[in-house]
This record gives sequence, structure tokens and C-alpha cells, in this order.
Amino acid sequence: MTFGPASRLGVSLFDETPPQEWVPGRSTEEIETLISAVYRQVLGNAYVMESERLVVPESQFKRGELSVREFVRAVGKSDLYQSRFADCPRYRFVELNFRHFLGRAPNSYDEMKAHSAILDAGDFDSEIDSYVDSDEYQNTFGENIVPYIRGYKTEAISHMVGFTHTFQLVRGAATSSLKADVSGKTPKLNSLVINATATAVVEPGSTFRNPAGSARTLLGANASEGGKVYRIEVTGYRAKAFNNISKFRQSNQVYLVPYDKLSQEYQRIHKQGGKIVSVTAI
Repeated sequence: MTFGPASRLGVSLFDETPPQEWVPGRSTEEIETLISAVYRQVLGNAYVMESERLVVPESQFKRGELSVREFVRAVGKSDLYQSRFADCPRYRFVELNFRHFLGRAPNSYDEMKAHSAILDAGDFDSEIDSYVDSDEYQNTFGENIVPYIRGYKTEAISHMVGFTHTFQLVRGAATSSLKADVSGKTPKLNSLVINATATAVVEPGSTFRNPAGSARTLLGANASEGGKVYRIEVTGYRAKAFNNISKFRQSNQVYLVPYDKLSQEYQRIHKQGGKIVSVTAI
């Protein structure tokens, strides 16, 4: 059962695309489609250049020497995967692995800690194996189904908190795991998972953020009279304001601003060419 109108929640393509499965007798074109689907899912919808493709595992898969699951494992353990995601902060890397290999967000802090412990031991390959060899992977995808985003659907005995968190990780089929997101490599779910805090499920916009709750009180020299602090997410900075940056490159920033400084900060951001994508009381 899909939660709400898929077209409004940014998951319509996932909802309307049936799982990709290898079956005997697949044509060459169909096998290429499966390979592309594996790259798209495991690499978080990132573009893969021809020179980056894994020639040997692809050949083995085409000859039937690797199942879909083993091809997924090969992509996950590749230098290509490591170069894109392994330098993320620990919990960001773990939450992306959940997205890429199990198609959902982590359900609990215990899950996050278990995978963090594997990485603490310096065992990257074992971290990938822990998803691909899990009972959940086997029961959901088996040997021949390409993993897909599934955490946006409600399921029996599933975690509602994890369900809402999936919408923080996956917001629109055209976006990738790291790009088109003001969070970039910053963990999105760390405090939410630790505190088992569900998030609002909202229509996708230019950014996807933690929902506003009751504002925290700021104490100290920077406290405003009202004691409220606001989180401003900004994108769209260009070379006109920052001459050392290519005019085609955009920079994303987050600012924490006391209430009485909001107007001044708005003016500064707009003057520098920035676009405010959200203002949230924290």
C-alpha cells in the first residue's frame, strides 16, 4: 500500500516501475537494462561514465556466472562505490547503504550502531556483505531481483519511524543520493534515528529537511529576546558573489540565526545571490 498519492510524494516512478528480475532467456537488451538498473540503485541514481563501468563483473553477469545479487555485491565492493560514498561521515555512509542495498532507511539506532561497529573494524567489504547476505535482502530480493526503493510503502510489522525517514533519503526519482540535496554528505537521520523521531511526510520541493518542532531556547550571548533560533538552508550561490568558484557551480549552506537577526540575514543572503529554500525553528 502506497502512502498518499505517489505523484505528490516524489515516488511515483518507484511506485509505477515493476521490479527488475533476471529470468532464463533474457535478451541482450534486457540484460543491459538489468545492469543499468543495478548501477542506478546501488550508486544512488548517480551517472556512471562508460570508463567507470565494471567490465569484468558485467561480463561475468552476462555469461551467467554471477547472479543479480552477486553483481550487486561486486558493484558495492568496487572502487567506484567507495570513491563516491566511503568518504562520507560514518552515519551518512550507513544510511546510504541502507538506501542502496535494502531500499529503505535504517529503522533504529541499534541498526546504525551494528553497521558502524563493522566499519570501526576497518572492514569495508564486510559492511557491504552485511546487507547483501542478510535475511532481509534474501527474503525481499532473492538472487535475481534488482534491489529497489521500497521503504516508502507501509508493510506489516514494519517500523513507522523508518518509513517516514525514507522520505528524507529519497525525494524524487530524478535526484541522486548526494546531489540535488542541500545536506550533501552530512548525515540526514542521525539524531532522528537515535531519538526514534518520526518525520513529517511532505511534498518534495527544492530541499527536504527535518520537520519543525517546538523551537529550542537559545541561551548565552547570542540569545534573542524571544530565545528562538532558526535554521536557514540556502542554495544557488554563484560566482558573481564568490569569484573563486566557477559560475556553473552552486554551493549549499546552512545558517543558524537568532530571531532578531533574521531580516538582516535574509538581506545578506539575497545580496550574495543565494536562494533560501527553507527557514525552520529549531
